[in-house]
This record gives sequence, C-alpha cells and structure tokens, in this order.
Amino acid sequence: MSSSVDWSVAERIAVRTSRTEPFARSYHYDSLEPDFTRLTALAESLVEQETGLRSLAGPARARVTDRAGWIHANISAFRRLLDPLIEKFDTRSGSGLAAPVMAKIAGAELGMVLGWMSGRVLGQYDLLVVEEEDPLDQDIVYYVGPNVLAIEKKFAFPPEQFRLWLALHEVTHRAQFTGVPWLREHFISLVHETVGAVDPDPGRLFESFSKAAIAWRSGTNPLADGGIAALVAGPEQRVIIDQVTGMMSLLEGHGDVTMDRAGQGLVPSAARFGEVLRERRESAKGLAKLIQQLIGLEAKLNQYAQGEAFIAAVERAGGPGLLSRAWESATNLPSLLEIREPHRWIERMQAPVAVA
Repeated sequence: MSSSVDWSVAERIAVRTSRTEPFARSYHYDSLEPDFTRLTALAESLVEQETGLRSLAGPARARVTDRAGWIHANISAFRRLLDPLIEKFDTRSGSGLAAPVMAKIAGAELGMVLGWMSGRVLGQYDLLVVEEEDPLDQDIVYYVGPNVLAIEKKFAFPPEQFRLWLALHEVTHRAQFTGVPWLREHFISLVHETVGAVDPDPGRLFESFSKAAIAWRSGTNPLADGGIAALVAGPEQRVIIDQVTGMMSLLEGHGDVTMDRAGQGLVPSAARFGEVLRERRESAKGLAKLIQQLIGLEAKLNQYAQGEAFIAAVERAGGPGLLSRAWESATNLPSLLEIREPHRWIERMQAPVAVA
C-alpha cells in the first residue's frame, strides 16, 4: 500500500537542506563523545540528588551525532508516530495516479522542516521508542555535535560548563520519563489518542485554515497555542492537546528549574547560556519564524516560562513536598488551566480525600 508521505524523500531533502556545519570536521569534534559520556553520567547523579528521581531503565547513554544522524533518528520517530494517521488518510484519499506525486511533495515539505530544525537542535532525549526495535537505538540522549561546537565558538562558551548544562537538561527529562513508572506510558497514550482522533476529512482541514485566515486578519496569531497541530484539531483533540500541553509545561519547567539547581556551583555561566539561547530563539525572522510557529516551537517556549511560574507558585504554597504530588499519578498532573492558574491545582491537591 502506498503512503501519503515518501519518507525516503523526506530524509534526503532534510539532509540536503541541513547543510554541512564546518565544525563537523573540526579536530574539536573528537572531544565531544568522551566529554558527553562523562558529563551525562555526572548529570544523572546530580539530577537524582536534586529530584529524588532514579531511573528504572539503568544508566543514561549519550550519543553524539551529526545533523544527518539526528534527522535519521527523528524520521524513524515520525514514522512510528504518524503511520496510523497516514493509513487513515490513505484509506480516505485512495491511490490514484497523483498519489505518488503528492507523497513526494509531502515528504519534501517535512524534509525541509526537519532540515531547518537539525541546524538548531543541541540535545534531545528520544522518548518515542518501541521495544521490538534494536535495543541499542532505544533510550538515547542525543547531542548534535556540530551545533554544540558552533555555538560554543560563536559565543565563547566554556565547553565543560556548557556541555554539562546541556546534559543536565536532557537527563532531567530522561529522569522524569524513566523515574516516574507510569509517565512514559501515559504520555505515549495521549500522543496516540491525539493522532487517532484526527479526522482526515479535507473539508475539516479547509474549514480550519479558513478560521486561521480570519484570525490573522483580526490580528490574532492562530498558531500561538501549538502550531499546525492545534490549528487543525477538533474539539476532541483540543481536550487531549490541552492535557499534553499542561503535562509538558510541568516537565519543561521542572527541567529548567532542576538544571539550574543541580548545576549550582558547577555551571557559573548558566544564566548567560540561558539568556543567549533565549535571544537566539526569539531573534528568528521571516521563514525561520514561520517554521517555529508551524511546528509549535513558540508554544513550547511558553511552556518553559509557564511551567517555571507554576513550580514557583506551588513551592511557595507547600514546598517540594507539594510539587512531588504531581508524580504520584496521572490524575495529579496539572491541566493547562491549572498551569496558568496554579492556585487551582494547589487547592485540588490540598483538598481532603473523600472516604467511601
């Protein structure tokens, strides 16, 4: 059966548009693998001390990759995630003469986005793994070597500090998903629910874009709340997306807070690293800014700020003990509304439990 996305075209275009970073051939490149292996292990120990979250999956494994390697890993993740949705579109649209051409166009569009992203990503914890695949390609903390070297050189970052700082953030996310027994399964189930609720009706898609055009004309950014996925979501999906956004706001905020606290005294340049990377993200213009909006990156940046504000409010009200209630069960995760209005979650957690 043909597919609505030509994945080989997607990967080929992504690699071609990613461009070769000169530092990929630098003699400094050889220092990355041993450094990140050592610093990832150190970060894991520091994060466990700070959060009490101990990975149930064993020690973290670092992998330094180039842009093409990052693209390949993410193409694989996209295929695992989107195959059920693509089958629905294929069933609805059929396999006419134009189908192969449209699949190549879709692949090229996806490839251009991934190619652009591959030049921006510094580190990533790959969560979307499946057990039947090669165990050596699962549960990896990735670092995109050329991008790390380029930003260190451009801003004169001390490599030891910067690499530990990156490792702390990625390892915190791994600790969340492998240290809280139910969290990974819950997250993946929400993602599958979101994909499963997509209506492949072209009419629904056209209606969504019509509403977006009206929003643009009225001065409202229709992509602000989650990019293209939120734009085309129906009411059922919107509920699930809000659940995912609430959870990710907590995780991203917790990641940033933990990174700062766990690295205290070891990463004196942390404030400068954060400021430079925020300015780097916010300075995007033109096509780059549009891509950020389409893929929901700008919404993700809001998650950091809202998540940190939520954690600060919770800890003011009840300290780390109250915050730890969030890791007890999926029902204790904050909703998007509770992230934005922390007192609602605080009141819910402090409410007496009814006895049957």
